Amino acid sequence: MHTLLLFGLAGFLAQLVDGSLGMAFGVTATTTLLVAGTTPAVASAAVHLAEVGTTLASGLSHWKMRNVDWRVVGTLALPGAVGAVLGAYVLTSLATSSAELWITTILLLLGLYVLIRFAFLKLGSLITAKRPGARFLAPLGVVAGFVDASGGGGWGPVATTTLLSSGRLEPRKVVGSVDTSEFIVAIAASVGFLFALSHTDGMNYTVVAGLMIGGMIAAPFAAWLVRKLPPRILGAAAGGLIVFTNSRSLLASLDASTPVTVAVLAGIGMLWAAGLTAAIRSIRAERRMNVRIGETDPDGDAASGGPAADVRADGPVATDATGPGGQARSADHA
Repeated sequence: MHTLLLFGLAGFLAQLVDGSLGMAFGVTATTTLLVAGTTPAVASAAVHLAEVGTTLASGLSHWKMRNVDWRVVGTLALPGAVGAVLGAYVLTSLATSSAELWITTILLLLGLYVLIRFAFLKLGSLITAKRPGARFLAPLGVVAGFVDASGGGGWGPVATTTLLSSGRLEPRKVVGSVDTSEFIVAIAASVGFLFALSHTDGMNYTVVAGLMIGGMIAAPFAAWLVRKLPPRILGAAAGGLIVFTNSRSLLASLDASTPVTVAVLAGIGMLWAAGLTAAIRSIRAERRMNVRIGETDPDGDAASGGPAADVRADGPVATDATGPGGQARSADHA
């Protein structure tokens, strides 16, 4: 029961982050499992087994909302599955010490990316080119799937952000298509881990159940949280926590001296604080710009009387874009 509650909490926290940002379930959950003492391969396997359920629910929801481009899903998912199987076998073939070093480094870099993206970078982009084809999606799927399985997470940070930055697909369809294709990737990674681990490590299905149940419980709270807490704040906070936690683990595995450890963690703490400050400033600037173009009123409510439309990674308002006649248009309708 203690194990179920512990990993249920891990799944709950991971889903809060993922449900609000559209990414980072694997990164957050795997980091939590590693801190709890789970071996890297088992941690990644447990996360991907849990994601089979969470991504299925997410994909169905996006399908009902018409946020899925099925051609993109098919082209991205199959190479992603291949990359995920390769990543699973690579991670399970490494010695425990090497696997810990590899997965901690990957998680640290992904956490740093999430922190920088949500704290310092402008979110979203306009459609500037035709829909991405196989030459673009297939290599992206292989890389994202490999990083996701071997690093314990990364499908969303790699695939979603690459597609968003390319400007070749509507942001809402980027998130919907990537989330839907992740179901296939999660199945492939899970099968790869189950076969690879069958001769070495035992799978603790209590961990899987805890992550899945915790994630399911967190889903409605995440939907509520995204309306209350700006994604920039949550992204900067979660990214900083991931970087801080994995940096400490990496320094410990490298046998760094106490002065070096303190200095590095202090520097990360200052970067984290700077990121949160920058995120708050960006939110205020974006809201002022939305007020100027009539998207929101000074109190933060939408012009139509609904809740404020905060800029999100999966569907930001492109406030600097104009359509015919000089009228602002959103990225979703660019």
